[in-house]
Amino acid sequence: MEFVSGYRDEFLDFTALLFGWFRKFVAERGAVGTSLEGRCRHLEAQIRRLPQDPAFWVLHVLPNHSVGISLGQGAEPGPGPGLGTAWLLGDNPPLHLRDLSPYISFVSLEDGEEGEEEEEEDEEEEKREDGGARSTEKVEPKEDRELAPTSRKSPQETNPPGESEEAAREAGGGKDGCREDRVENKTRPQKRKGQRSEAAPLHVSCLLLVTDEHGTILGIDLLVDGAQGTASWGSGTENLAPRAYALLCHSMACPMGSGDPRKPRQLTVGDARLHRELESLVPRLGVKLAKTPMRTWGPRPGFTFASLRARTCHVCHRHSFEAKLTPCPQCSAVLYCGEACLQADWQRCPDDVSHRFWCPRLAAFMERAGELATLPFTYTAEVTSETFNKEAFLASRGLTRGYWTQLSMLIPGPGFSRHPRGNTPSLSLLPGGDPYQLLQGDGTALMPPVPPHPPQGVFGSWQDYYTWRGLSLDSPTAVLLTYPLTMYYVITHLVPQSFPELNIQNKQSLKIHVVEAGKEFDFVMVFWELLVLLPHVALELQFVGDGLPPESDKQHFTLQRDSLEVSVRPGSGISARPSSGTKEKGGRRDLQIKVSARPYHLFQGPKPDLVIGFNSGFALKDTWLRSLPRLQSLRVPAFFTESSEYGCVMDGQTMAVATGGGISPPQPNPFRSPFRLRAADNCMPWYCNAFIFHLVYKPAQGSGARPAPGPPPPSPTPSAPPALTRRRRGETKRGRGARRRK
Repeated sequence: MEFVSGYRDEFLDFTALLFGWFRKFVAERGAVGTSLEGRCRHLEAQIRRLPQDPAFWVLHVLPNHSVGISLGQGAEPGPGPGLGTAWLLGDNPPLHLRDLSPYISFVSLEDGEEGEEEEEEDEEEEKREDGGARSTEKVEPKEDRELAPTSRKSPQETNPPGESEEAAREAGGGKDGCREDRVENKTRPQKRKGQRSEAAPLHVSCLLLVTDEHGTILGIDLLVDGAQGTASWGSGTENLAPRAYALLCHSMACPMGSGDPRKPRQLTVGDARLHRELESLVPRLGVKLAKTPMRTWGPRPGFTFASLRARTCHVCHRHSFEAKLTPCPQCSAVLYCGEACLQADWQRCPDDVSHRFWCPRLAAFMERAGELATLPFTYTAEVTSETFNKEAFLASRGLTRGYWTQLSMLIPGPGFSRHPRGNTPSLSLLPGGDPYQLLQGDGTALMPPVPPHPPQGVFGSWQDYYTWRGLSLDSPTAVLLTYPLTMYYVITHLVPQSFPELNIQNKQSLKIHVVEAGKEFDFVMVFWELLVLLPHVALELQFVGDGLPPESDKQHFTLQRDSLEVSVRPGSGISARPSSGTKEKGGRRDLQIKVSARPYHLFQGPKPDLVIGFNSGFALKDTWLRSLPRLQSLRVPAFFTESSEYGCVMDGQTMAVATGGGISPPQPNPFRSPFRLRAADNCMPWYCNAFIFHLVYKPAQGSGARPAPGPPPPSPTPSAPPALTRRRRGETKRGRGARRRK
C-alpha cells in the first residue's frame, strides 16, 4: 500500500480535482453544438427530489482576457483541446509542480496579440534563409517550454478558477502580471513562435463557476476559444444560459466539493444578463433565484475558497463525485468506491503490500487520532477535525501575508511576495526586522518581544513554551514554529536520551545538517527561535537537498540580532557592522545558514554533529536509497520526523533495504503542527512533524561494537512492520551459524 497524503503538494490535488470533474462533466454533457438544455431534462425530476442545502449557491461569471493555456508534447488528449491533461496527476504520486511543465503552461495572451502578422512574416523569411532549420524548434528541451512556475507560487500565477479578473491579470502576465513571465516572453520570442507552430495557446475566454456561500467549489465550465487557425469550441461569452443551466444541474447531481448530491435553497448569479436568462429555467429545479444579480465578486466579505475537496478511492482513484466512497469496514482507515476495489486491494501481491496485511496495523494507527489531537490551543477542535477548512481559518484571522501564504492557496495580501524563496539568493527577500514574518492583515507582528532571560530548564510541550514566550493559546504561530521547536526538542531531549555519550548539552557550537530540505527552507527565518531558546550555543544550519532552488546552491548568509531586530547578511558570521548588543566569542548571537541544492549523498562537507530531516518519506524518493548509506558511513546521530505512523513504518523498511539497519520506535512529537493535513484516499490522522525517530545503524563488520538503541524485538502486534519479520529470519540464521562455529 502507498499513501502520499502528507507529502504531495495540495495544489496538484486541487488541479487534478478540477480537471477530473471537468472531464466527467464534458463527457456527460456531450458536444458543444448539441442542445445542452435538452440533456438536462432527465435530471430535473431527480434534482427536485434532492435535499436542500441550507447555504445559498453562487454562479460566478468570470471573463478572462490575459491568460492562455499552452500544451506541451507530454499532453494527452482530453475531452477538449488538451484540457484533460491534468488528469495525469492522479496516476503518478507524488508529483511536484515542476512536473506540470511538460504538459501544460499558462502564458500571457496580451503580448502575442500585437504583431502576429510581423511574426508570421519573420517565420517565412527565416525558413527561406536557413532551409527549414527552424523545424527543430518543435522538439526543444523541456525547460524551454517551462512558462509555468516551479514553486508554490503556481496557485496564483495559474489563476485557479474563482480568482477575480484583477487577480488573473496580476498572476497571468497582464499589464501588472508576473515579472518572470514577462522576462521570458521578451528573452525567448522564438520559443513562442515555435510553440505557435506546434500548438498555439488556447484562450479561456470565460469561466463559469458554481460555489456555495462559504467558497466550496461545486462545479466549473471553461469556455475556450480555439487556437488560431482552428475551429473554436465554445462560443465566448455569448449564449451562456444553456451551458450555465447544464453546469448547475451537474453541480447539484455530482457536486465537486465535499458532500452528497443536493440543491441550494437559493441561487445568486454574478451576471445581470445571465440572471435574466435563467429566471425561467432555474425554478424547474425547485431552486429559488435571487431577485437581483450579485453585483460584487463575493457574496460576503469573508468569502474564500474552501480547502474541503472530494476524496478518492485508494485503488482506482475515482473521486466521490464519480462513485460513493466508504471506508474499510474493519479498519475504517482506507476509502474504496465498492467491493471490487476493496477485494483487489485485499488480495494484492506480494502479501505485505495487500490490505489484508495492513488492515490491523492501520486500525492501530487510527486509534492514535485522539492522542495526536490532544493539544492545548483554543482552536484545537477546529484544526484537528477531518473537515478542517484551512483557507477559511487563515482568512478569518487575516493571515494572508508573510509565511502564511506558504500554507494555503490564497492570494497573498498586498506588499508581500507569495514565495520568499522565489528569487533566492537575493537577500532582499530575507528582510531584517521581525524574523518570523508572522503578520496579521494589518501588518502587526504576532510574536511578542523575546523574554529578557533564557528559559530555565527545557520545554517539553507547546503549553510550557507558550507560557514562557508570553503567547496566547489562541495564537496559531505553532504551525510555523513546529520546525525550530522540533529541532530544539531533538537537541535537548532526544539526543541526550539516545546518545548520552555525545554530551550534546555541553557543546558550545553545533553544526546541523537539514537533509533533503525543501519546504522547511521556505520558513528559514523562523529558525532564529533556536537562538532564543539556546542562547549559549553557536549554531550552523546546512540545508541540503535537490528540492532547494538551484540558484541558492552554495549560498551562505548570517542572521544576526541588532538591538530589537534581526538582520540578514552575507558571509561567515563576521558582521558588516557592530552589533548593538555584546557579541559573544564565536558569533553565538548569530545563526549561520548554508545551502547546498543537491542530494545528500552528493554533498561534500565537514561531518556534522547532528542530522535532521522533516517529513522525510524515505519510500517516496529514490535518492534516499543512496543518502541513507551515506549517513550510515558517517554514523552521525540522525533524527527524522514523519506526518503519520504509517510513514514511520515505511521509512523503517526503506532503511532496512538501503543499509541493513533500522529505526528507533517512533514517538509522538510534542511540537507537531496543530493543523491536520488533508487525506485524499484515507481517514488516518496526518500532521506535519507528527512522529520522531532516529536511525539505527548496522554495526560495522568486525568492530564488535553494539548498535545504537533500536526498536524492541518484533512481536505479533498489529503495529509491527512487515520488514521486521524478514530481518528476524536473517538474524536467526546468523545466530545458528555462530552456534555451529562454537
